[in-house]
Amino acid sequence: MHYTLHLTNNCNMACRYCYVDSSNIRDMTLETAMRVIDMAAREKQSTGIIFFGGEPLLHKDIIYKTVEYGKWKEKSGNCRFHYKVTTNGLLLDEDFLDFSSREDVFIALSHDGIEAAHDLNRVDRAGLGTYSALSPKIDLLLAARPYAPVLTVVAPETVMYYARSVEYLFNRGFRYLICSLNYAGNWTEEDLKELENQYVLLANFYLEKTLAEEKFYLSPFEVKISSHINKDTYCHERCELGKKQISVAPDGTLYPCVQFVGDTRYSIGHINTEMDEKHRNELYETNERENNVCLECAIRLRCNHHCGCMNKQATGSIERVSPVLCAHERMLVKIADRLAEKLYKKRNAMFIQKHYNELFPLISLIEDKTKQRQ
Repeated sequence: MHYTLHLTNNCNMACRYCYVDSSNIRDMTLETAMRVIDMAAREKQSTGIIFFGGEPLLHKDIIYKTVEYGKWKEKSGNCRFHYKVTTNGLLLDEDFLDFSSREDVFIALSHDGIEAAHDLNRVDRAGLGTYSALSPKIDLLLAARPYAPVLTVVAPETVMYYARSVEYLFNRGFRYLICSLNYAGNWTEEDLKELENQYVLLANFYLEKTLAEEKFYLSPFEVKISSHINKDTYCHERCELGKKQISVAPDGTLYPCVQFVGDTRYSIGHINTEMDEKHRNELYETNERENNVCLECAIRLRCNHHCGCMNKQATGSIERVSPVLCAHERMLVKIADRLAEKLYKKRNAMFIQKHYNELFPLISLIEDKTKQRQ
């Protein structure tokens, strides 16, 4: 289970992707954050705590104190916590990075790649792009946290830069590249054709780096390749709306995912009262029902059409699948399968280890740590 804490609706940027309504800005109190820890501790399991925003680093003090409280809670009960911060990076500094290393707080950076792509949508309050300001922050982050992932959003207006942006971020040192579409964007047929072109370029990039024995993770290729190799288990790793993740708004209201924060129709309780299990289960069951238009689709079990969060972002409803998502999944599966077939036929060692050896992540980590000591 993961609890995502929306520390604030406020931000030090004016990103054009932002879906959070900041017209009634309210920040999470430390008391509310501690109540989340208390709720999670009662589950007596390993629980992820994700600090989110707006921009969570506007409230570093709450992050510090929440982690401290979580550590104390671990000593007094049968519970464990692991922590993550998703940030735009502008407020990253050596003090926070030292804290993240000391307390093992994972950091994910939002960045859209080359300057032309990044500065179109990730701008400051004055409307100026933040690419230049983030360049030294990348060096700081990767020096302290070399496994930090970078989160990239691809929009219709930036799709032509997709492959170049991934290559730029790779060359900067990121090895965990998480790329997703802005499904709420105004995608046209022309944009989707360009997206397909970019995936072909990215497949060539993936092939080249894999043949060179480079270790990296590049979604969405990894996910689609896995959906074929692990088809018997992949279909069970569904969205599970409200079961795997709880998002906590600044005022303490509980939601089943970050996409729903602020929409009270999807509230599933409050941190000061209790979970509304009835509504939580209703949302889960609604999301689990197969959409009739998808029943005969050949890639139904490999597709993200079941993700209520994506559906709501694109169509406003967890039950309606976006035509853009449908087109995207069809093109991506085809390209990913061709890529995987090439690597499998070559019996490429890196590809085989990554996708057929369950212990590869652990083996890879041990190898990297050994190299660092040498």
